[in-house]
Amino acid sequence: MKVAFVGLGVMGFPMAGHLAKVGHGVMVFNRSPEKAERWVATHGGRLGASPAEAAAGAEIVFLCVGNDDDVRGVVAQVLPAMAPGGIVVDHTTTSATVAREMSNLAGEGGRFFVDAPVSGGQAGAENGQLTVMCGGEPQAYARAEPVIAAFAKAVRRMGGPGAGQLTKMVNQICIAGVVQGLAEGLHFARRAGLDPADVYEAISKGAAQSWQLDNRWKTMSEGRFDFGFAVDWMRKDLGLVLGEAGANGATLDMTAMVDRFYAEVQAAGGARWDTSSLVTRLEKP
Repeated sequence: MKVAFVGLGVMGFPMAGHLAKVGHGVMVFNRSPEKAERWVATHGGRLGASPAEAAAGAEIVFLCVGNDDDVRGVVAQVLPAMAPGGIVVDHTTTSATVAREMSNLAGEGGRFFVDAPVSGGQAGAENGQLTVMCGGEPQAYARAEPVIAAFAKAVRRMGGPGAGQLTKMVNQICIAGVVQGLAEGLHFARRAGLDPADVYEAISKGAAQSWQLDNRWKTMSEGRFDFGFAVDWMRKDLGLVLGEAGANGATLDMTAMVDRFYAEVQAAGGARWDTSSLVTRLEKP
């Protein structure tokens, strides 16, 4: 299939690579051209000088950019250029509002928009093992799903436009609580004179088991926080969550509290640390 990929950051670069690996014709664009040049040198394909040039005649245009305004700006450029009936698949984490706006805009021009935020982090993108939560029209999703599968272990349509973004918000709510619990557990274990490795072995096969426990207990214990999903990004996501909760009336006391804790990590210089750095605000001399 002829596809385009706009946004070659830590997630988009390997995701686009998986599309090329399975045989799709991929044309890429990135705001900093050196990343796009490096992608072409690594994976083949072609480089567009603009989002519109990358999207010219494409059946599917994938996005993985920064925020709501970035999505609006890129979609406005790619929709007129892509093939009639084409689909924009947006992997950016945005508000549900912008997903609905873009779906309406695409429909006006005879195209489709699928909001498709991902979970799994940089490692999931590199290994082709992402979880993708989609919102959009059933016919558009049905066409996009087998293409998305090139870099995903699980893809699911959650409902109409915006439903993928709302599901990603649930994902971030759950992660925030688990990481804070893990940080407090590690902090408590140290204060109690327990060996963190022994504690992990004791609790990791029981009800406390989680992905965060298995993958971050050791690195948190060692003070290593360089695993891709930065505190700045998590705060952006939690801001979207809390904004949506303000509109739908959900009570998110824990999420609001953890967002404040991440603000403390940012203020202490940890804006680019990964989300497990919550433990640093507890582990003070």
